[in-house]
Amino acid sequence: MSVRLRRIYEPPESDDGLRVLVDRLWPRGLAKDEAHVDEWPKGLTPSAELRTWYHAGEGSYEEFRRRYEAELDAPEAAGLLDGLRASAREGRVTLLTASKRPQESHARVLLELLGG
Repeated sequence: MSVRLRRIYEPPESDDGLRVLVDRLWPRGLAKDEAHVDEWPKGLTPSAELRTWYHAGEGSYEEFRRRYEAELDAPEAAGLLDGLRASAREGRVTLLTASKRPQESHARVLLELLGG
């Protein structure tokens, strides 16, 4: 599988393959036609409660990851994750996030679950 993680504010590259926005909210200051997003599966994103808890600094990344992986077991999220796995078997998938710290975000969790 070929999956990678990039910030959505970086210019698209020719080898990005399927560009998937993995944030619940559209990135600030970015026009949709500039982002070149192919898919936006909002059902893969952490719940509002989990995002609020994590961004408030109340817990560690490890605890966030554990809680988020539990959310990904829900039927909708699990189905979307399976769909991304299938896409990654067919070609490159680039996960896009607006996170300033993508290596400590839900996007990293997804990347690792997808074998990236």
